[in-house]
Amino acid sequence: MDYDVKDLSLAGEGKKLIEWAERDMPVLRLIKKRFGKEKPLKGVKLAACLHVTSETANLAITLQAGGAEVYLAASNPLSTNDYVAASLVKDFRIPTFAIKGEDNKTYYSHLKSVLAARPNLTMDDGADLVGLLHSTHVGQIKEVVGSTEETTTGVIRLRALERDKKLKLPVLAVNDNLTKHLFDNRYGTGQSTLDGIIRATNVLIAGKVFVVCGYGWCGRGVAQRAHGLGANVIVCEVDPVKALEAKMDGYRVMPLIDAIREADIVLSTTGNKHVVNNIHLKKAKDGVLLAQSGHFDVEINKEALKKLSKKVKKVRQFVDEYDMGKKKIYLIAEGRLVNLAAADGHPASVMDMSFAGQALSAEYMWINRKNLTAKVYQLPEELDREIAALKLKSEGVTIDKLSVEQKHYLSSWEEGTS
Repeated sequence: MDYDVKDLSLAGEGKKLIEWAERDMPVLRLIKKRFGKEKPLKGVKLAACLHVTSETANLAITLQAGGAEVYLAASNPLSTNDYVAASLVKDFRIPTFAIKGEDNKTYYSHLKSVLAARPNLTMDDGADLVGLLHSTHVGQIKEVVGSTEETTTGVIRLRALERDKKLKLPVLAVNDNLTKHLFDNRYGTGQSTLDGIIRATNVLIAGKVFVVCGYGWCGRGVAQRAHGLGANVIVCEVDPVKALEAKMDGYRVMPLIDAIREADIVLSTTGNKHVVNNIHLKKAKDGVLLAQSGHFDVEINKEALKKLSKKVKKVRQFVDEYDMGKKKIYLIAEGRLVNLAAADGHPASVMDMSFAGQALSAEYMWINRKNLTAKVYQLPEELDREIAALKLKSEGVTIDKLSVEQKHYLSSWEEGTS
């Protein structure tokens, strides 16, 4: 079996981490049990480019239980848990190509390694595998029946491909599942981002001016958690509706050029390029901490920051100090997604729903492979609701049901004011 991990001797600790995460993933556990009996993915070669964490390991094991031959590469150079990667290879016989801190060349060699398995289904977190299939590996597209996409950034890339009429295979946008973005993006990103910042810096959040760029589901979650820890939260937005929502949620709203003058911490959650740019860096106050939770390390203009600085030095494991002479700016986790680079990513209980969506999406795409065309799809609503129902059941929560009369009323027009 081909693989590339840091050290197989780390597998023992990795297996413990995988088992610990599995405790909080009851929905995925139920799917794995069914997959083990039905083998809906028999005959599938599945290449996945995902963050190699203990939660992802449980997804890979579930897909394997369903009959798939799984090949896994990291979707970010800093997000790999080397213990988990070792265990996947040694204990579960899943070819894994991931080393925390790998350079750009190694990162892409790992992606090419999973594509070398000649997959007929891919799974992405950021659309890098689909990107390679549309650039350097075009000849393989005819072998791939479809792909699934985990994150907002990846969906943006895929919709751009679709809009330009260049998308050449069906893709299911798992990020758009209600049980993904409403929970993973808000509660998962909200908690894990603060966790990453605190672990990296050990700063007190209470009393700090905390600037959140972007008020999508991730930004909402981060703002909520920062406020809960006592921060003075400012939201920066380009969408007037989202800006108004942030204002009515109780936050100050202003352009970043104004907010950064008083910011102690600036976090970008937009998925866009150079949100924190040259003009902002020049106006930032001494000692500001910069971080981002978007998938790619483009939201903070690192080249501009380097050019403005006289020297750069590492002051903590995940903190680099940029000395600009009259002031110093601190970049956390190299400007990569801070929740995975400097912490453990989302809690298993929230990834349970996201990865249940990935598992069901893979099954859906394989079963319906003959009927899908080259476009971006969403998971059918009934499967999304099934995930939510299973999660509620696992939490011991029951809910009401509509009566026959109520269902009829909601589907009719005759009855009105009496």
